[in-house]
Amino acid sequence: MGGGDVHDMSYYGKCMIGGILSCGLTHMAVCPLDIVKCRKQADPTLYKSMSDGFKTIYRTQGIKGFTIGWHATLFGYSAQGFGKFGFYEIFKDVYKKALGPSAEKYQTIGFLASSACAEVIADTFLAPFEAVKVRMQTSNFTPKFFEGFNTILANEGWNGLYKGLGPLWMRQVPYTMVKFGAFENIVRAFYRNIFTAPKDSYSKGTQLSIVFASGYLAGIFCAIVSHPADTMVSILNKKSSNDPIGQQVSKIYSEIGFKGLWNGIGARIIMVGTLTGLQWYIYDSFKVAVGLQASGGK
Repeated sequence: MGGGDVHDMSYYGKCMIGGILSCGLTHMAVCPLDIVKCRKQADPTLYKSMSDGFKTIYRTQGIKGFTIGWHATLFGYSAQGFGKFGFYEIFKDVYKKALGPSAEKYQTIGFLASSACAEVIADTFLAPFEAVKVRMQTSNFTPKFFEGFNTILANEGWNGLYKGLGPLWMRQVPYTMVKFGAFENIVRAFYRNIFTAPKDSYSKGTQLSIVFASGYLAGIFCAIVSHPADTMVSILNKKSSNDPIGQQVSKIYSEIGFKGLWNGIGARIIMVGTLTGLQWYIYDSFKVAVGLQASGGK
């Protein structure tokens, strides 16, 4: 499952930095779309459509309305990227060693298990930032990140910052398993069936274009798999409540039903497809820039 790079602490450190850049920058870039999506999930009657959401925000709040929560987005998803990509590479090597000679045969299982373990860690970094971000974007809450963080902590304790962790795992773990598992197989399929010459015979630009296309296709699957939990996270974090998480989830589901879990799916497919493609592109571009290999191929 590993490439030709030496997988030492320097390698893992570079992957962690690549993950910070990959996730932090891309999520901040789509912050305007995320604001409309979260508000539509939290209150389906708020906007008639995604385009209506953009027009309404621009008319009532101006350009500034599209930047709400960008600090929380940048900090939170940078921390998540650190854990997601860095620990994925670590766990991938752990599982490769554990599987021994069978590693190649069961590589997809290794991809899925490694990404799941990495995401569990990454989401513990993300959860507090996500709680503040959603509250800022969907309710009349302070626009200042640190003030919002301290307000939630003072009024609701650590539970207020981490109450979305369970649903976040429900959203992100399947999402990341598909993101990494699908990507690893798609990029290999490109080299196996279309770009059949040795990988090094292609330019770095071509290799990175293959990475982007593979990431975008994987992202479409990611969006579909994780969307119901994403909707639940948006609604949970919007509300201030000290009720048990399971009770809150049951109450929300009774109010919105199965159909309500899919509010905003169109926007999320576009957002996640683009995000995933760009994340892999940025991640691999950084790896190439620091002397590591791009993903896929031999």
